[in-house]
Amino acid sequence: MSNADSRTAVEVALKQLLEHVPALKPLKIIAAAEVQGGRDVQLIRVQMPGPKVTKAMAPDARVTISIRRDLLNEMNDLNDLQAWVRAWDHGKFRASGVEEYIKLIGQVVSKTAAKQKALDDQKRGESDGRARRPHHAR
Repeated sequence: MSNADSRTAVEVALKQLLEHVPALKPLKIIAAAEVQGGRDVQLIRVQMPGPKVTKAMAPDARVTISIRRDLLNEMNDLNDLQAWVRAWDHGKFRASGVEEYIKLIGQVVSKTAAKQKALDDQKRGESDGRARRPHHAR
């Protein structure tokens, strides 16, 4: 994506995240994204709920996400919550700011990702002919 598209890329990523993790939709927060592409860094301000995404500095941000543009583009193409969790776990992008917000967002995303993974695993098991029988108490 070009420099002019950094705001759009952040907006797409945020909308995808909110589709996967609707519990974050009512979160009231100002956040910033630092999108790094080569020697260039684009500053994006995010206001929630909304979201309202603008290309601007965010001195009032409670959380700042730093991410490389190529990774952001890749994550947007994948539109996969599990891929975001793996990228976070492997330090591919980072968050700084108010620790309580970072922990809250992390917990909500982790719980949702775990539930999604369990459902995906169950569906895969059923489609592999390994349908699970209901477990009845005797």
